[in-house]
Amino acid sequence: MTIEIKVPVLPESVADATIATWHVSVGDKVSRDQNLVDIETDKVVLEVVAPQDGVVTSISQQEGATVLGQQVIALIGASDATAVAQEQTAAPVAQAPVSEGNAVDILVPVLPESVADATIATWHVKPGEAVSRDQNLVDIETDKVVLEVVAPADGVMGEQLHGEGETVLGQQLIGKLLAGATASATPAAAPAPSAAPAAAASDDSASDVLTPSVRRLIAEKGLDASKIKGTGKGGRVTKEDVDAFLKAPAATSAPVATPAALAGRTQKRVPMTRLRKTIANRLLEAKNSTAMLTTFNEVNMKPIMDLRKQYQDVFEKRHGIRLGFMSFYVKAVTEALKRFPDVNASIDGDDIVYHNYFDISIAVSTPRGLVTPVLRDCDKLSVAEIEQGIRDLAIKGRDGKLTMDDMTGGNFTITNGGVFGSLLSTPIINLPQSSILGMHKIQDRPMAVNGKVEILPMMYLALSYDHRQIDGKESVGFLVTIKELLEDPTRLLLDV
Repeated sequence: MTIEIKVPVLPESVADATIATWHVSVGDKVSRDQNLVDIETDKVVLEVVAPQDGVVTSISQQEGATVLGQQVIALIGASDATAVAQEQTAAPVAQAPVSEGNAVDILVPVLPESVADATIATWHVKPGEAVSRDQNLVDIETDKVVLEVVAPADGVMGEQLHGEGETVLGQQLIGKLLAGATASATPAAAPAPSAAPAAAASDDSASDVLTPSVRRLIAEKGLDASKIKGTGKGGRVTKEDVDAFLKAPAATSAPVATPAALAGRTQKRVPMTRLRKTIANRLLEAKNSTAMLTTFNEVNMKPIMDLRKQYQDVFEKRHGIRLGFMSFYVKAVTEALKRFPDVNASIDGDDIVYHNYFDISIAVSTPRGLVTPVLRDCDKLSVAEIEQGIRDLAIKGRDGKLTMDDMTGGNFTITNGGVFGSLLSTPIINLPQSSILGMHKIQDRPMAVNGKVEILPMMYLALSYDHRQIDGKESVGFLVTIKELLEDPTRLLLDV
């Protein structure tokens, strides 16, 4: 049996670590809890210990190498005595018997240059299950998209080397497929585990799961290890458990009564997804690195609503897609960008880069979070092509099919919080772009028209922009242009 030796889970604020010192070499025999290697971060040195007796069979990362949390850095094989004991005591896992097949490596896809690593999101098959060619085996999540890894041939899923939630690199081996193998329909029943090993456990077995560093800490503090609750794997006591025990108030003989008002309250803690962490970091970066300012206006949507009502059936019959509002927004924004090139530019260091094309990012809500895929060359698209393009991006986002190409680029972003009922907001710039337009809920409001009060469907517009690059005159002029084009959509056709 081969056991993977991995880098410990790194704190959220620590991106990577360095192999400091290997205390063993390939071929060395090791004992359980023996310190194998020191992993150094920018804050602490972590000890990685042997989970059981065995022999070091492989060391894949040498001293000085940069590694990631949960990355495999070595392998330990069971020694002869250990292997015999395991064969005698370990209960086999129930799994469908398979015929022999050719083992095919399952690898993480090649990651884009801007993506350092990825996470195993979901395994869709289990070891021993029959799979067919092109069947999705596993979803690999990056900070931008979800990549599907499909079966290259019919066969049976073999060993899965990395579980869900683990961090992996491009082209890293994550599993095996037995190509051409077949699985039996009825899995073999697993024999009941023997109770003998459990009965043989000694009273001081708790001390056996302590790492050397934890033992030293407990000894230094004069603590009783049996009173410390372990939260590590298999109930292992960690340094954090010792720290928590030291900080906890001294227990009293009488139990503390829980107030009735607080009884039954629970909470759930889940780690942020890679996409959510990326969104959080980018939004914070935008707030901290730009001179962001937001200007507002409002638009009477009645002309577009009337036009849409008049031609919606004919439009759908001719083009096979419904006529929505987003195509009008994209058309108006594209025309405004032509008239105000500063808004269609971006800052790169000390330079301002002016773009002579019109790629617009469309904010799309997906089950994984908000993403901004790009609709390209909007100045060359008809209303029907824009509607179809937006629909395609929305479906791909919903199904997790967006590619890196779909997410790359974009000169300007449109976000429509109105679909969720937002009346007014201040959108945050989508870096490295310099501005973003927020659309909102269309709501009937009393408006003064030619000295009379009329009830009109009004919508607030919000333009957030980087004041380092765009002056107030350009930003207000840009927003007023969009307002005028939406209130008189004929101007979009006549280019006036």
